[in-house]
Amino acid sequence: MAAFSDRQASILSYCRIDDPTPEDLTMLEGFYADAVSYMRSAGVAEPEAGSARLTQYNTCILALVLDAWDNRGTQTADKAFADNPAFRRRLNQLKLTEPVRSESDTEG
Repeated sequence: MAAFSDRQASILSYCRIDDPTPEDLTMLEGFYADAVSYMRSAGVAEPEAGSARLTQYNTCILALVLDAWDNRGTQTADKAFADNPAFRRRLNQLKLTEPVRSESDTEG
């Protein structure tokens, strides 16, 4: 997994955060770790550098982080979270193109 510090600039840019506080960065780092975990649990491992799938993967990670950032407050009935169809299509495409792992794979 790429470290948060390696992706921090792109995350801040995508979320349109110009001057983050240390608390903001801590929260974003947690959102990033959660996004990576979500993708892994969905059956999508981080693609190798240079892979054509890496851009789609990074876009999904950014979308998950932004969603968590935008919805970090309390959810009420009148502010129900909307599903993101573009994200869902990307995630499905990544899942369908995930490389097959051998039966001897012990990573998870």
